[in-house]
Amino acid sequence: MVEVSIISTEIIKPSSPTPDHLRTYKLSLLDQISSQKYYSFVHFYSGPCETSTLKAALSNTLTHYYPFAGRVHDDFSIVCDDTGATFIEAKVSGDVSDILKRPQNEVMEHLVPQQQSTTNHEILAVQLNRFNCGGVAISVGFRHVVADAVAAANFIKTWATLASATGADITENVVYDCTSIFPPQDISGVPINHMRSSQGITLKRFVFDCSNISALRQEFGNQTTRFQVLAALVWGAVISAKRATNHEYEPNAMSIATLPINLRKKADSDSVSAPIPDQCIGNIISPAIAFCPIKDTVDYKILAAKLQESISRISMESVKKTSADGSRLLRGRGTSKNNNQRSMLMISSLCRLPFYDTDFGWGKPVWVTIVRPEYDDSAVFFDTRDGKGIELWIQLPEQDMAVFEQDPTILAYASFNPSVSV
Repeated sequence: MVEVSIISTEIIKPSSPTPDHLRTYKLSLLDQISSQKYYSFVHFYSGPCETSTLKAALSNTLTHYYPFAGRVHDDFSIVCDDTGATFIEAKVSGDVSDILKRPQNEVMEHLVPQQQSTTNHEILAVQLNRFNCGGVAISVGFRHVVADAVAAANFIKTWATLASATGADITENVVYDCTSIFPPQDISGVPINHMRSSQGITLKRFVFDCSNISALRQEFGNQTTRFQVLAALVWGAVISAKRATNHEYEPNAMSIATLPINLRKKADSDSVSAPIPDQCIGNIISPAIAFCPIKDTVDYKILAAKLQESISRISMESVKKTSADGSRLLRGRGTSKNNNQRSMLMISSLCRLPFYDTDFGWGKPVWVTIVRPEYDDSAVFFDTRDGKGIELWIQLPEQDMAVFEQDPTILAYASFNPSVSV
C-alpha cells in the first residue's frame, strides 16, 4: 500500500473576476436530479511537472469555467463568487510503475481530494501527487451537479492546453443556460437515491483488447458499436450472476440497464432553441433504458438489440417532452427497487472523450482512470491509451462478482486487471 502525505493545500481563484451579471448559474432539471457527490479522474504521467505552471493555468481556466470556482447555493443555483477551487499537493511513496503494475482502485482513492480537504459546497478540487520516480498523478474531483463526464473531460483538456507551452484558443460557449430547455423544478420532496453501500461491494478492472472487440463485433454484426457489443456482454454476464446468487427473484423479474446518453450532439427537430454547445458544462445527459427478463439463458445478440433500440429512442425532443413536468424523470430517481422484482445496472461509456489529450507540457498521460463509481451495480467503460482497446471497471456485490468474473464470455474475451505499460 502506498503512503500519501499532504504537503500543502491552497485555494486557486479565477485569474479575472466574474462579472456581476454572471454571478448566478442556474441549474436545469437534469442538473437537479444528478448527484451532489464528487467523482474523480486520475491522470498518470511518467515525467515531472512544474507546480506554478499548473496553478497559473488552473486560475486562467477557472475564469472561463467560472461556476467551477463557485459554491452550491441551493437546489436551483450555483453562486459564482470566485471563492475558488482547492489545490492539494501530495508526496507518494513508491513509483508510478508500482501502481500501474496491478491497478487497484482502493489505492487510487488515496490520490484524490478527500472529503476533509474540501468544503461542503465546493465544485472542483485538484490533487497533484508526486512519486519518487519523478512521475506525477493529477486527480481532479468534480461535484456532479454541475459537470457530467463530457464537461469534466473538456475542462481538464482546456486546463492542460493552457498550461502547455503551445497555448491554445480559449474554449467558447462553456457556460450555457439549459433552463429554457429543461426548466428546473421543486424536487425537495423527492428522495433521490445516489447512495453507495459501504459493505459487501467490490470493484474490479477488466480489459478488452482490439482483436477481441473486433471478433465480437463480427459475431454481433458490425453495425453494432464497440460499446453496445461490450455493454451487452457485460449486461448478460451480470444477469446470469444475479440469477445464480438470488433464487428468490419473482417469475417476471426484470433486469434494467440504464445508459447515460450525451444530448449535446442530439439534433433539436423543432429548431426552437440553439444547439447545445459540445463543450458546455452541466449535466446534458439522459438515460436510455433497456429491459430484459432475469433468466438462466442469456441471448447476447438480443441484449445488444435492446440496448441499440433504447439508445435510438433518445432524442432532444423526447427528453424535452419527458422533462416538461419532470414526473417520469423524478420517479425514476426517487423510487426504491424491490430486489425480488428487478435489478438495475448503470452502464456508462467514457470512451472517445479527450482524457488522453491532456498534455500539460510534458507529454500525454500514460494512463487515465476514474475512481470508484457511485452506484453499487455499475459498469464504466474507458479507452485504453492507444484508443483501440477498452477498459471496464465494474462494481457489484461480492457474491455477484464471484460469479461474474467466472462467466465463460468474460473469461473468453477479457483480461483481468493486466498491467499498464509505461
